[in-house]
Amino acid sequence: MILGENEGIESALRRFKREVSKAGIFPDVKKHRHFETPLQKRKRKAVAKQKQRQNRFRY
Repeated sequence: MILGENEGIESALRRFKREVSKAGIFPDVKKHRHFETPLQKRKRKAVAKQKQRQNRFRY
């Protein structure tokens, strides 16, 4: 990322944060912050699938 002419560091930082959040990097970093055992991964996926099912049949 290149700073534009007459662009302050605060606005450049905001622009950077916006681009990073659009790219979806934060959830990926959060997910890979700690090692997850295969059992934990299966449990997390099962819970996510259950929530998705509940939301689908809510209406």
